[in-house]
Amino acid sequence: MDYVSVRLLFLLLLMPLPTVLCWGKEGHYAICKITQDYLSEDALFAVKQLLPDSAEGDLAAVCSWADEVRHNYHYRWSSALHYVDTPDFKCNYEYCRDCHDSSGHKHRCVTGAIYNYTIQLVKSAEADNLTEALMFLVHFVGDVHQPLHVGFTGDLGGNSITVRWYRRKTNLHHVWDNMIIQSALKTFYGSDLSVMIQAIQRNITDVWSNDVLIWEHCAHNYTACPDRYASESISLACKFAYKNATPGSTLEDEYFLSRLPIVEKRLAQGGVRLAAILNRIFTSKTRIAQS
Repeated sequence: MDYVSVRLLFLLLLMPLPTVLCWGKEGHYAICKITQDYLSEDALFAVKQLLPDSAEGDLAAVCSWADEVRHNYHYRWSSALHYVDTPDFKCNYEYCRDCHDSSGHKHRCVTGAIYNYTIQLVKSAEADNLTEALMFLVHFVGDVHQPLHVGFTGDLGGNSITVRWYRRKTNLHHVWDNMIIQSALKTFYGSDLSVMIQAIQRNITDVWSNDVLIWEHCAHNYTACPDRYASESISLACKFAYKNATPGSTLEDEYFLSRLPIVEKRLAQGGVRLAAILNRIFTSKTRIAQS
């Protein structure tokens, strides 16, 4: 090996490894790209005004911010806000019973966070940091649509269930955060996230066109209704995520191909619903659901 090759190898070894993308980046990015297409003119203007300069007017650029800062000393308090755990095998969600952190502090869960940051944005004159409130809100609306972010307490939303995804050892939560989307990108979308997003957008327009108004709707004219989304997620977790995924099992084509439509539909619903919430926040002062 000549000097140039050795030097190139040395430089490559010094380079940081690429960040693994998941329903932390790819999934959230897809949701926010869909959202931006469904924003009203007023909401789009307001969102762009609040985005940091680094986002360059693209909502998707900040949709993973809450994951990026959760281990930062100043934001460790936010870790409990990414999920809500439910009693094992009950397959239902109740705000008063379930929305608390591991120390029992009430309202510290993903649905409580969505209520909180929606309120902050609605009452804009009283909020200290609307940009931060927006970046938390857009992320947490995405999180509540991932079925295992509303999983069982006993297995930490699938995090403690070790499985194999084809040949790779991982855990069930990571399969739903990351592996299903990654496998879909490689198998069906030429490893191009924009192609996957376009396919989901076509399904929203065609296959799910009659469902969009139902997805957007919140009862009683509320601005946000995350309890409904959490109830859907735990139901889907029981029917699809946990089913046939016992500790030590190997998940391959049968699991992947039957669960991918669930993942893509949840990305679609997350995008449409986030847009509906932002449209209501920035175009009218409607009421926020209280649990």
